[in-house]
Order: sequence, then structure tokens, then C-alpha cells
Amino acid sequence: MTGLKDKKILFLSVSFFKYEQAIVKRLTEMGAQVDFYDERPSNTNISKGIIRLNKKLYQLQIRKYYHKILNEIQGRNYDFFLLIKGEAIPAFFLEKIKKDNPRMEMIHYNFDPLSEYPGLISNLKYFDKKFTFERRDAQTFNLHFRPLFYLNEYKDSTQETASFDYDMVFVGSAHTDRYIVGEKVKSAADNLRLRTFFYYYAMGKIAFRLKKLFDKSLKLFDLKKVSFEKLNHEQIIDYYKRSKAVLDINKPFQNGLTIRTFEVLAAGRKLITTNADIKNYPFYHPDNILVIDRENVKLQPDFFTTKFIRMDDNVLYMMSLDSFIECLFFRDQDSYWNSF
Repeated sequence: MTGLKDKKILFLSVSFFKYEQAIVKRLTEMGAQVDFYDERPSNTNISKGIIRLNKKLYQLQIRKYYHKILNEIQGRNYDFFLLIKGEAIPAFFLEKIKKDNPRMEMIHYNFDPLSEYPGLISNLKYFDKKFTFERRDAQTFNLHFRPLFYLNEYKDSTQETASFDYDMVFVGSAHTDRYIVGEKVKSAADNLRLRTFFYYYAMGKIAFRLKKLFDKSLKLFDLKKVSFEKLNHEQIIDYYKRSKAVLDINKPFQNGLTIRTFEVLAAGRKLITTNADIKNYPFYHPDNILVIDRENVKLQPDFFTTKFIRMDDNVLYMMSLDSFIECLFFRDQDSYWNSF
């Protein structure tokens, strides 16, 4: 994408399983000069919890951190400012960088429902272009609609195989009702004698035990089934290669598609999902995607015996990280993503 060659980008993002690093890498490959900062002063479980519950309690550390960034970038003239999410970012920082770079285009992207993070709404006014993965938020707050993406490693991993180690795998963070739904799906799979692998991930034992005290869904979680070691992309891809289908369990209050959705389909694997809104996307095909009811889980045996239907190359491109970057920096894709 030659349009980013020699462009200077200030990029702040929440840390999300190293996808922010993949974005930096791709922007750099496209010729951009990128200054990247984590938008949180710290990523410890305690600091993330404080920022999420009451940012005011962490105000001193936030101000100190953002003044440090301002000192480090002083005198640099940026063409773009990209913020992904922005739980911690203070208004004074947004005002200052805009004042210092009056011709800089400010871009915001959010991959969580604003109903879950209402504190993000007040900062939207500082941005020239605002995107969300949540269709309802796009309509409610007059934002551009752009789903998430897959990394090329997942597409490159696609391979035809005659045999699989698993019929279905699940790899995901332990939150909301995922364990409850996951156990329902596993029970249904066991009844069909399907081979399954479930990997629930939590950030830390202490933090998880504390969350269990207040979250009724997590109270049912069997600690023996929780891992505190994060899988990297190579490990996840390996599980996809070995499975016919991958289970995705979205948050019950979320309609936006998880990043796992795009990775699974790009890898040429079938998807089982609790998100019924996937039927409104261009890549939906009943042979590739099975939508299940999280309250009344039913699996279709035939879904596991038919082959994955190869996806259209243009649709695959629109789902890619390159297309995501093109949308944020140059041309919105509202007419495409809203036409299905």
C-alpha cells in the first residue's frame, strides 16, 4: 500500500494478544514510520482492573505516563494518529497532540461494545474518523463499521487434509459465560462421539480467583480446566490444522465478530459460533458456519462430515489486515460491510 510510504504514524493501542505488534509490523512493511505506545501505563492485572473499574484511582500514574510520551514525541510531526480502544488515554493528551499536529488525521478503532465500555464515548469527539466492529454502535453513535481481521499466518496455514486429530477445538479467554456454554457444547459433542479439545485461558490465578467471587458465571468454572499459560499464534494455528472445526463463543452482549472468526475461516476451517449476526456477513455459508443457541445447544452431525467450501478471494481480502489498514487510513468500507 504505497499511500503509507514515508508517512509518520503515532499509534497507541491496548495490548491484545500481540495483534497490535502485528499492525505495527505491517504498517512498517508498507513504508510508514511508526511510533508505538501501549495505551495503558501498565498491563498488570491490578492496574487493568483499576483502569476498567475506576480510572480516577489511577489518575496520577496515567498523567505521569502520558506526559512522558509527550516529552518523547516532542517536535515530531505526524501524518496520522491511530488509537485502538483507549481505556486509559486522557483528554489532555488528545488535545495536546492535535494542537501540536493540526494537519494530523486522528483515527479511532474499537473492538468492544460501547455498552461495556461507556467511558470511551467522551473521547470520540477528538477524532476525525471513528470505527467500530459493533454494528449497533455504528448506527447509534454514527461511526464507521469495520469488522476485525486475520493475520496472514492463518491464511498461509490453509491446507487440505484427509484426517484430523479433532472434530472441534476451542481456544479462548475465560470470561462471562464461556465455560457454561463451552461445557454444553462439549456435552453435545460427546453425545455424538466427536473428538474435542478445549483450552480456557486466564491471565493469573489470583486475579481469576477474585473474579470468581463476583462473577456468577465464573463461579461454576472448574479451576482444573483453566490454563494460565497463553498460547501463541503458532500454537493456535497448529490446533486449527489438526481440527475439522473451531468453536467461537462471543460475549452474550456482543454482536461484533471476534477476531477468531476471521482467523478460522481464513485458515480454511469450519466455524461453530454462538453469534447469530454472522449471517449478515458476506462470508456466511451454512456449510462452513454453524450457528448455535447458547441457551439450547444443538450440533448437526452432518456439519462435521462435509468439506469446507473455499472462500472467494475478494471476500478473503476484505477480511484481511491489509484491508483493515486500507479502511482505517484511506477509504471506509461502510457500503461493503453494510450491504449484506
